[in-house]
Amino acid sequence: MEVSELRIRKVAAEGKLKAYVTVTFDGCFVVHNVKIIEGKAGLFIAMPSRKTASGEFKDVAHPISPEFRTALQDKILAEYNAGHVIEDDGEGED
Repeated sequence: MEVSELRIRKVAAEGKLKAYVTVTFDGCFVVHNVKIIEGKAGLFIAMPSRKTASGEFKDVAHPISPEFRTALQDKILAEYNAGHVIEDDGEGED
């Protein structure tokens, strides 16, 4: 499975959340609301999640293997660091 398109929307507000990402795989499957977050050890991605009744957050979609997660994160962060972002227009994600 290959990433065929990335759309990175930079967040205007200051804080740990830096951007929202839409990832398209093989031109036929899309995942919205992947987040780029600034952590203590640098930038990382967080997959889209929802809050359960117990207050715990669970990923809605996520890589199964650590290798694929690392490859996906590396690709997203490389594009973000290269400045391939859409500035936040206040309209929200896609």
